[in-house]
Amino acid sequence: MTEEIIIAGFGGQGILSMGQLLAYAGMLEDRNVSWLPSYGPEMRGGTANCCVILSDDKVGSPVVTRASAVIAMNRPSLDKFEDAAVPDGLLFLNSSLIDRKATRKDVQVITVPANEIAEELGNSRVANSVMLGAYLEKAGSSVSHASVMEALKKVLGPSKQSLIPLNGIALKRGAEQIK
Repeated sequence: MTEEIIIAGFGGQGILSMGQLLAYAGMLEDRNVSWLPSYGPEMRGGTANCCVILSDDKVGSPVVTRASAVIAMNRPSLDKFEDAAVPDGLLFLNSSLIDRKATRKDVQVITVPANEIAEELGNSRVANSVMLGAYLEKAGSSVSHASVMEALKKVLGPSKQSLIPLNGIALKRGAEQIK
């Protein structure tokens, strides 16, 4: 099975970290992975996106043009990547920052108020983990929650280990949005 995911938003939303988490978790599960980041020169506040491929087969190219899932964390990302989702694919929208509905009728649209949930948890910076939790729950065949929790240790690094429990709670809250 191969999953091709596009994650997009603005710099500072943890877009690249979400992709890294999926890639590391995939490696922990002995899957073939690819993570291709892309961001503007502005970094924080500029546009950022990444392509992630999780596969049981070899990955031929890291570029994703037709995604099984698109995760849009803000309106410009929805505008840019909505058409990249394959028919019957998944389109995740951060309804906290996206003020329009998806125009596609041939994809499954999942809206998650990621920023509001993160604020309820006391840290707006875990909105990415909320959305990632929703993705993990809905995608089903993706990497496990346990592998993502293990990957957090690597992605956050030694100086931010104290944030792992909060990110774990955020992942669970995102998953609860799907149930």
